[in-house]
Amino acid sequence: MKNTPNSNRLHIGIFGKTNSGKSSLLNAITEQNIAIVSEIEGTTTDSVVKAMEFLPFGPVLFIDTAGLEDNTPLGKLRVKKTLEELKRTDFAILVMDATKIDMAFYKDQEIQFKKYNIPFLFVINKDDLLTENEKDVIKKIFPRAIFASTKNRDSILMLKENILKEIIKEKEEPKLLGDLVPYNGKVLMVVPVDSEAPKGRLILPQVQLIRECLDHGIKSYVVRDTELESALEDIKDIDLVVTDSQAFKNVDKILNNRAKLTSFSILFARQKGDLNDLVRGVKKLKSLNHGDKILIAETCTHNTSHEDIGRVKIPKLVKNYTGKEIEFTFVGGKDFPEDLSKYALVIHCGACMINKKHMQSRIDESMLLNVPITNYGLVIAEVTGILDKSLEIFK
Repeated sequence: MKNTPNSNRLHIGIFGKTNSGKSSLLNAITEQNIAIVSEIEGTTTDSVVKAMEFLPFGPVLFIDTAGLEDNTPLGKLRVKKTLEELKRTDFAILVMDATKIDMAFYKDQEIQFKKYNIPFLFVINKDDLLTENEKDVIKKIFPRAIFASTKNRDSILMLKENILKEIIKEKEEPKLLGDLVPYNGKVLMVVPVDSEAPKGRLILPQVQLIRECLDHGIKSYVVRDTELESALEDIKDIDLVVTDSQAFKNVDKILNNRAKLTSFSILFARQKGDLNDLVRGVKKLKSLNHGDKILIAETCTHNTSHEDIGRVKIPKLVKNYTGKEIEFTFVGGKDFPEDLSKYALVIHCGACMINKKHMQSRIDESMLLNVPITNYGLVIAEVTGILDKSLEIFK
């Protein structure tokens, strides 16, 4: 579990006003000095993340956010960045200073959590500063609140128990292919090796797929496209062939309908978001017009080359397929435009670097503005004429 990618961990965001003790709570929960603690307001300027094994639940990622309700020019930017964290938060902890109870602030944050469909736990922090009578009054106002103090280890242990109870209720992240291929089934992965591939390493989607096969008792085989034909002669009764999207056309030709075929990117599209929405989005390619703008979004940042899939290959494929002069805009990492209305289509990467909540929020933002959204694998399947074939395994 220690090697679980952050994108596969449950994201727990810690929110609250400046100086409410969020960082102190994170340090107490993790029993490490992860976040800087100070009496000076605004000490946390950027989100601090800590991956840990929150047993018996499993791998989680805590996100200590910058304080809300900071009206300075720099503070407003911090607040904006904190609110952006809601898009990748699976579960939230709302922290309030016991000596500064603010009902209006609580209501505002409750609305934000509802907007992004985030379950949350309300924590009254620094309760060692309250008298029993003061505590009783607050309990009447917030009967479900959890009282805590970093000076009281028992209260922190109780807080951790309550967090565990709540997150265990959360559904398990959808599988990549554990529900598509039977136990003892066979999956053949085709991994072309080009200049974009890190020397001596598999990339994250490939590693995750291999691990899921191991977890579900599925036999996995990994070959290059150049050895695919001989592998098909060696291995009989293959349940599924999974290829890098860039090799779709060549792999489909070699496979010649001997097994079902899909791509790493399409499997991630299904795991990370609503596959049906993304499939509908790819149909927009057929109705693009001259001058339309397409946003190409990646969640990782890397050096680009003449073979880069997002900045070189996808634009070339789209232009050749549509025969139209299209304008492309590129974003990477956490960057994602607030206003998508000027785009005719959003083409997203496989999203292996972000969690399902974050990817689904991007899909929801696009759908809200009636902007179709799809992903790399689906685009390549569509332009090579094998979209329907690549989706057969999901029917």
